[in-house]
Amino acid sequence: MIKKFFTTFIFTLLLLFSSPVYSLDTSSINLEKYTKKISNKFTRTYCNTTKFGISYEGALAFAIGETNKEFKNNKLNKLIDYSLLKNSIVNDLENNCQVYDFAISNLDNLKFN
Repeated sequence: MIKKFFTTFIFTLLLLFSSPVYSLDTSSINLEKYTKKISNKFTRTYCNTTKFGISYEGALAFAIGETNKEFKNNKLNKLIDYSLLKNSIVNDLENNCQVYDFAISNLDNLKFN
């Protein structure tokens, strides 16, 4: 009888004083801001590199390398929609650098771990 009472008492205390654990909540707004930040970084790097006279292939390789290096360890990388990111980069290149013939397939190496 005493054993049942103590067991019930301990379980009651555990239930009353336990704190809930919530999963990591990532809002779509944070993910959109992060995607835009990646897009802006790539666009700035690519535009600046081509303005220094480096070839388009060299500028592409440099921009991909620098962008990968900066954003490789972020926890939001698992949630990125790469098709939206690539489209955002192409749109930013058209709007900011006046590069109109940039193919989306050039961004296949832009992957984050």
